Amino acid sequence: MAAILVVDDERNTRDSIEVILRREAHEVTTMASGQIALDYLATHEVDLVISDVKMPGMDGLALLRRVTSQNTGTVVVMMSGHNDITAAVEAIKDGAFDYLVKPFGKTEILRSVQKALTLRSVLVENLTLKRQVEDPFAQANIVGSSPAWRKVCRTVEQVAPSRSTVLVTGESGTGKELVAHVLHRLSPRAEQAFVTLNAAALPESLVEAELFGYEKGAFTGAIQRKPGRFELADRGTLFLDEIGELPLAAQAKLLRVLQEGTFERLGGTRTHQVDVRIVAATNRDLLQEVAEKRFREDLYYRINVIAIELPPLRERREDIPLLLAYFLRKYAQQNGKEIVAAQQEVIHRLQVYDWHGNARELENVVERAVVMAQGDTIRVADLPPHLQAIKPEAGASHAFVFPPDATWSDIEREAISQALQQHHGNRKAAARRLDIGLATLYRKLNEYHLH
Repeated sequence: MAAILVVDDERNTRDSIEVILRREAHEVTTMASGQIALDYLATHEVDLVISDVKMPGMDGLALLRRVTSQNTGTVVVMMSGHNDITAAVEAIKDGAFDYLVKPFGKTEILRSVQKALTLRSVLVENLTLKRQVEDPFAQANIVGSSPAWRKVCRTVEQVAPSRSTVLVTGESGTGKELVAHVLHRLSPRAEQAFVTLNAAALPESLVEAELFGYEKGAFTGAIQRKPGRFELADRGTLFLDEIGELPLAAQAKLLRVLQEGTFERLGGTRTHQVDVRIVAATNRDLLQEVAEKRFREDLYYRINVIAIELPPLRERREDIPLLLAYFLRKYAQQNGKEIVAAQQEVIHRLQVYDWHGNARELENVVERAVVMAQGDTIRVADLPPHLQAIKPEAGASHAFVFPPDATWSDIEREAISQALQQHHGNRKAAARRLDIGLATLYRKLNEYHLH
């Protein structure tokens, strides 16, 4: 059932269309003028507008422009009893989905409505996708709409304004550093420094010097004073990545800073006071590390004030199309390519793969596919060999994914292309699959250069 608004100054036309559509279980509202319809649309969500062109006051073309400019996904079908080719061309150019010439029969109106509502569902999916990838989390490369991922985002939003230490856990590639960035960005410290230290990337002998800094002459090679990460992060956020890799000696000194907010540089005697919010991350089981005496128990409980566990990608497979669209747009822009879609077979392979490297591995696969693509669509041949080898399942979904800024022309072109592939180039069969006439298909093939 869809919400449909019929706009026409002729009562008989309004009533006839309403009867036809209500018999198909649609919710129908009728209006006698464009301005009244526009006022109604300001407070009501409508899936489809069917409007006459010639009306007193605000005509149908003006209403069409106002509706399409709002970018809500509402589809507009125009109609006229004057067989005015000029008006029809102008309506299609301004964003009308279809143009019906009066008098038309029940079959014509129902076919047009069915096709328009199909377009509506695609447009709404694209608008939802676009809004999701433009929110504060997506701007930090954090994309997802699954229940597991929404729970993570709600927790991040709730704890970000606090001063509490946060421990982010999860497998490699799940986005721990990205979450740390959002925690900082949504906190009162957002205008101050965000400083990172990766404990796994430093030799044990340098960890303390990097954390706390050192004075000139503190050790061989210390030719001048250097501030540590705690000083650099004062009044801001310090992200301690791979904290499970910290040597025990550094763990003891870190615990003191967390408890007292003070430290001394290596080789120095002066005590420094800092105000730093700590976000730590690890892919290790820290309780197991504590049991095996590789991590201090008191430090574990000090950093584990608020815990955020990130789910692996294989536990939120429904987010893969969304991530795919996000990475498609990112790497298409970076590589100067006009990538408009990914084939359904590509999506199937991505969704059944286990992604041991999680979102980072998926991002690398999409970047490779964008570079390897020779057309405007990501195809199976553009994937790495181990993903090409996955066999498609019978009855797999026929959906395909577009970047958030895809146009209706992009969608239509890809639908025609895939219909032709499914029917091995048989144009009559493809036209039947698309529910369009063969002449229309030939015109579209010329328009999109799909020969």
